[in-house]
Amino acid sequence: MKIHEYQAKEILRKYGVPVPQGEMATTLDGADTAAKALFDAGANGVVIKAQIHAGGRGKGGGVKVAKTLADAAKYSKDILGMQLVTHQTGPHGQKVQRLLVEEASAIDRELYLGIVLDRAAGRLVFMASQAGGMEIEEVAAKTPDAIYKEYIDPAVGFQAYQARKLAFKLGLKPEQIGEAVKFMSGLYKAFVETDASLFEINPFITTKDGKLFALDCKINFDDNAMFRHKDLKELRDVAEEDPLEVEASKYSLNYIKLDGNIACMVNGAGLAMATMDIIQYAGGSAANFLDVGGGANQQQIENAFEILLSDKNVKAIFINIFGGILRVDVLATAVVAAAKKLNVTLPIVLRLEGTNVEEGRKILAESGLKFEVGATMKDAADLAVAAAKGGK
Repeated sequence: MKIHEYQAKEILRKYGVPVPQGEMATTLDGADTAAKALFDAGANGVVIKAQIHAGGRGKGGGVKVAKTLADAAKYSKDILGMQLVTHQTGPHGQKVQRLLVEEASAIDRELYLGIVLDRAAGRLVFMASQAGGMEIEEVAAKTPDAIYKEYIDPAVGFQAYQARKLAFKLGLKPEQIGEAVKFMSGLYKAFVETDASLFEINPFITTKDGKLFALDCKINFDDNAMFRHKDLKELRDVAEEDPLEVEASKYSLNYIKLDGNIACMVNGAGLAMATMDIIQYAGGSAANFLDVGGGANQQQIENAFEILLSDKNVKAIFINIFGGILRVDVLATAVVAAAKKLNVTLPIVLRLEGTNVEEGRKILAESGLKFEVGATMKDAADLAVAAAKGGK
């Protein structure tokens, strides 16, 4: 689960991590009031920042520095309600419905801090770089040595000496080291206690008077842990998510919308990835990633069909099931029932293997519906691509 920058900064404040003063606004009046309060408090400028779940906001025109109240009002009017396009939103962009009005900082240096799970190492890793303000993926690709890492032993947690090592590698001044240790320790504590999957402070800045701030903050949470954090779950902004993905989450379906025209229904994330690959190999394009899971029932299959059919780009449906926990005959019964109830007219291609596969094929054959069943995964992919193109 993703949250907005202003929400992430509120969490950091609770853990003693310094962030600039600011306030979120959803209206122009609210933005003007927030800007006036900051100027009245002695701010030399304010920053108007679009709040969407995507990076690259500044390059897309979603971040502006205002030196006067009049400029702040103009920038708020320009940004609030705009369709902000960045490299992460795609060409359609994302409508800006919230602003963060924040005190401008006298930046001396822009650095980078991040915490993420290194799955290969099986440990959290604390990362730092002097290349702040840049995409960390770009830094990793071009100059991997510019990223400093400290792996965290889960038995003892992030240690002060590790924070000091990172602070020295960032080239911080001696008098800033102690504050940097507190800063990083607060980040780590927040990460662990909120069950986060990603913390990214980019940029982590030093100011001209030697202070340290998280100027921007990106936080993602582990969805599987949200039952422990009802307060964090309430931070979810469904307006920032695809409506079909929001609907799928209500039924415990793992769904991600894509740009193709062949809808996929698969059990198992690995098989779903392989299915998208083989569709591409066959000359087609997947319309989604959809994993119904190992224990899907008829109701979930029906819900899955409704979500797939809601995508107007879909021209064919490819169901790729390997029956293990989910028996093939149970899946076939659910598919037939759902197709009849929803009056599905799109071509449906299936590839079935595993437990009770023959019984499942018999159920499909005797259903009275026109299913195509591929002998192999490649055959089924070829059939689905042909169907999506208007062939048999």
